[in-house]
Amino acid sequence: MALTLHYHPLSSHCWKLLIALTELGTPYEAQMVNLGDPAARTAFAGLWPTAKIPLLVDGDRVVPETAIQMEYLDHHHPGTTRLLPADFDRQLQVRLWDRLFDQYVMDPMQRYIGQMLRSAETRDALALAAHEQALGQAYDLIEGRRSDATWATGESFTMADCSAAPALFYASVIRPFSATHPRLAAYYERLLARPSVWAAIVQARPWFQYYPLRERLDARFLSD
Repeated sequence: MALTLHYHPLSSHCWKLLIALTELGTPYEAQMVNLGDPAARTAFAGLWPTAKIPLLVDGDRVVPETAIQMEYLDHHHPGTTRLLPADFDRQLQVRLWDRLFDQYVMDPMQRYIGQMLRSAETRDALALAAHEQALGQAYDLIEGRRSDATWATGESFTMADCSAAPALFYASVIRPFSATHPRLAAYYERLLARPSVWAAIVQARPWFQYYPLRERLDARFLSD
């Protein structure tokens, strides 16, 4: 099998690729990466210098960065569905929402978790508050620009939704949606009900024990 995904099931960025591959029905080999092991990290960096996951390897081609990876899959390994619409203006909307979820939800969420991974006495309380506030601002932005469409940009599930699912999953643990975000909350529940998204959650279950906010996880995410 030529297509290999280097990943870790707990990683929010890796979820994007897991969801995309499931949506496309693309066969692949999964290679779990242990970045905490110096030797494994060094070997992995030989594929791509930043040693970031996920990483796609397709034959002799190495494909980094999730947005590029999803577009690559959509073009070179198309399935019965498409992650990007054919129309250019609709493509721009998909790319915009992919960036919004990545930069304004995923980024402050990961920065918050980065603080939580530090010892209690070295955590920056001001940084934690700022990251949580940034999530609230992102929720307001998304709520104000969401329509009543089923998915991020309409009635078709796209790469924007692949990005939204893990970002909102982990962000909502830090800052749950409020009553002022009904459209966002309803969209999130539809994402959870999507088989490809739920499959990523189930795959991560054995690893949630290492998640620093595991005590805040909803019980439905921990068992059937």
